[in-house]
Amino acid sequence: MENNEAKKPQETKVESPKTQEKKTESPKTQNTTENKNNSVPVNKPDQAKPAGEKKSFNKKRKPNHNNRARAINSKTNSTWINDLKKAHIINEKSHKDRLNPHHKLNLGTNAKVRITPLGGLGEIGGNMMVIETENSAIVVDVGMSFPDEDMHGVDILIPDFTYLRQIKDKIAAIVITHGHEDHIGAMPYLFKELQFPIYGTSLPLEMIGSKFDEHKIKQHRDLFHPVEKRTQIKIGDFEVEWIHVTHSIIDASSLAIKTEAGTIIHTGDFKIDHTPIDGFPTDLHRYAHYGEEGVLLLMSDSTNSHSPGFTKSEKTVGPTFDRIFSTTTGRVIMSTFSSNIHRVAQAIEHGIKYGRKVCVIGRSMEKNLDLAMSLGYIKFPKDQFIDAHEVNKYQDKEVLIITTGSQGEAMSALYRMSIHEHRHIKIKPGDQIILSARAIPGNEGSVSKIINHLLKAGAKVAYQDFSEIHVSGHAAQEEQKLMLRLCKPKFFMPIHGEYNHAVRHQKTGVDCGVLERNTYIMTDGEQIEVTPKYLKKVKSVKTGKVYIDNQLNNKIADDIVMDRQTMANEGVVMIVAQINADDRKMEQRPRVSSFGLVPDKQDKFFSKEIEDLLVTFLENAKEGIFKNNKVFEDEIRKVVRKHCIRKYKKYPMIVPTLFVQ
Repeated sequence: MENNEAKKPQETKVESPKTQEKKTESPKTQNTTENKNNSVPVNKPDQAKPAGEKKSFNKKRKPNHNNRARAINSKTNSTWINDLKKAHIINEKSHKDRLNPHHKLNLGTNAKVRITPLGGLGEIGGNMMVIETENSAIVVDVGMSFPDEDMHGVDILIPDFTYLRQIKDKIAAIVITHGHEDHIGAMPYLFKELQFPIYGTSLPLEMIGSKFDEHKIKQHRDLFHPVEKRTQIKIGDFEVEWIHVTHSIIDASSLAIKTEAGTIIHTGDFKIDHTPIDGFPTDLHRYAHYGEEGVLLLMSDSTNSHSPGFTKSEKTVGPTFDRIFSTTTGRVIMSTFSSNIHRVAQAIEHGIKYGRKVCVIGRSMEKNLDLAMSLGYIKFPKDQFIDAHEVNKYQDKEVLIITTGSQGEAMSALYRMSIHEHRHIKIKPGDQIILSARAIPGNEGSVSKIINHLLKAGAKVAYQDFSEIHVSGHAAQEEQKLMLRLCKPKFFMPIHGEYNHAVRHQKTGVDCGVLERNTYIMTDGEQIEVTPKYLKKVKSVKTGKVYIDNQLNNKIADDIVMDRQTMANEGVVMIVAQINADDRKMEQRPRVSSFGLVPDKQDKFFSKEIEDLLVTFLENAKEGIFKNNKVFEDEIRKVVRKHCIRKYKKYPMIVPTLFVQ
C-alpha cells in the first residue's frame, strides 16, 4: 500500500478565497489595497500578464519583505567578511612574527662578534674557526685535511696557527663538535706549541687523548673538560651549549653560542636521522627553542647541498648487510671509515647473527672500536672477537674481517691484503669484499685501483652494486631547509665544503626566508663582524696549510715540498764545473747530469749543449761576477733554465756546483 500511495500523482491544492483572506497581508499587499480604494492606478504583480508582455515595476516603491531580509543578510555577511579579514591579518602577522623573531634581538647593544675561519671553507676537511669578542675567544675544532697527489711525501695537512699565536692571550678554550679527523686531527700539533682548555663530549675527548698519547704529550689530558648536552657552560664571554646531532660518527654535536650580541648556532657536521642505530635522533627541539628566542647567526654544514631530498637513515644499510651475509659461503671482509662506529657495529651484529667470529684489522679501526666499547657506546661479547693470526683456524664461512682501506690508501690493511703483502690475511677466491663507503672527492682513482687488485685476486666486491651499502653522514637539501626553518636566523653563512657547495646552500637559505643581503659566503682567513644590525667583512688574517710527515710526526718546510714538486714535474739538472776566473775558462769539461728531463740515450748530447752554453756565458760574463759565488750560481741557473724552457718546454730544478779559482 505504501508503494502504491507513493506512485500517486501529487494533487495541487487550491486555496479558497476565505482561506486567502485569513492570511496576514504583507505590507506590499496592504499598500496595493489602499491604492485600490483610493482609485489610484497601480501595477499588480500578482495579476497575470498577457503572453509576451514584460512586467513593469515602480522604481520609487518601498522594498518588500524579501528585499529587506536580503538587506539584513547582506549586512550580516559584510560583518563576517570584515571579521574574517581581521583574523587573516592577525594570523598573517603572527606568521611573520614567528618566521622572523628578529625583533627579539637587542638592536640597542654595541656588542659585536668576530668570526674567522682558518680552515674548512672551500675544501673538504681541515675545519677550524675562531669566534671572538673584544675580550675573549673560543676555537671551534682543530682539524686536518689530506694532501693532493703532487704533495710528495706529505701525509696530512694542518691549518696555519699564526693567528692563534697572535691572540693566544684571548683564547678561553677550544670547543669540539665531534671526533672526525677533519675536526680533531691537528690537535696534537697545536698543543705541542700552545695549550688551552678543551671542552667536548666523551668520545671526541678520548680520541684526542689517544692522539696525545701517541705524540707523547699525555700530560695535556689534564685540560679536558667533558660536557653534558643541553647544558650551557660559561666560557669566557660566551655561554656554549652542545646540541645532539646525528652524523656518521657517534656523539656528534652542534653548538649554541650565546653572546651579548646574540645567539650563534654552529651546526657542525650533521644529518637528521629519525631512526639512528643508538636511538638518539637529532635534538630538533633545542634548535626550535633557540629559534623562538631569536638566532643572530646560523653557520650550517654545506657538504651535501647539491643533494635533493633527505639523506637516508643509517639503518637502511642493515638489510643490505643481511642479504650479503646470508648468501656468502666464504669469508666476509668489510671495509669502511674507522670512525663510523655504527656502520662497524651493524656489520658485527650481522656477523655474529650468521655465526662468524669477528677479526678487526687496522690500527685506527682497532683503536676507535676499543674506545667506543670501553666508554659504553656499543656492547659486544669479547669472546666473539679473534686476532688476525687466528683467522686460519676457522672455516671461511665462520670469519668476518673488519678493516680499513675503503679509500684505497696504499698503506691500509685492505690494500696490503689485496696485493698479498699482509702478514696474516691474503685475499683469495671466494672472499666477499664489502666497501661500505663512498670515495672522497679526489680518491676515485685510488678506490678504483684497489677494486681492480681485489678482483684480480679472485674476490667478489660489493661497492656500487647496492644502492644502500653506504649512506652519507651529511644533510641533504630538505634537512638543510629544516635546520634553517627551525633556527630562523637573521644572518646565515654556509660552512664546510667546497665553494660550489656553499653557493648552493646560500640559495637554499634565501628560499627559506633569509634575506640575500643577510647571507655571506666566507673563505679561509676572512674575518667577519656580526651585530644585530649588520654582518660585514672587516679584514683578512694569515692562513694556509702546514705540511706534516705523519711517520715522524714532524712538519715539512714549504720549500721542501715545492722542490719535490718541481723535481717530480719538471726534472733536475746538476752541473759540476771548475772555472779559472782569470782566463774565463773551465779547467776541464763540466760534469752534467739530468733526471726526468731527457732520455738516457740523449744524456751525452744534452751534456754537450750545457757545456757550450757555459763557454758562451763565461766569455760574455760581467766583470766581478766571479767574486761572489752565490751571484755566479744564480746567473748560471738563469742561463740553463732559459735554455731548457726554450728547447724542452720545462722548468727543471738547476743545481750548479762551481769551483772558482
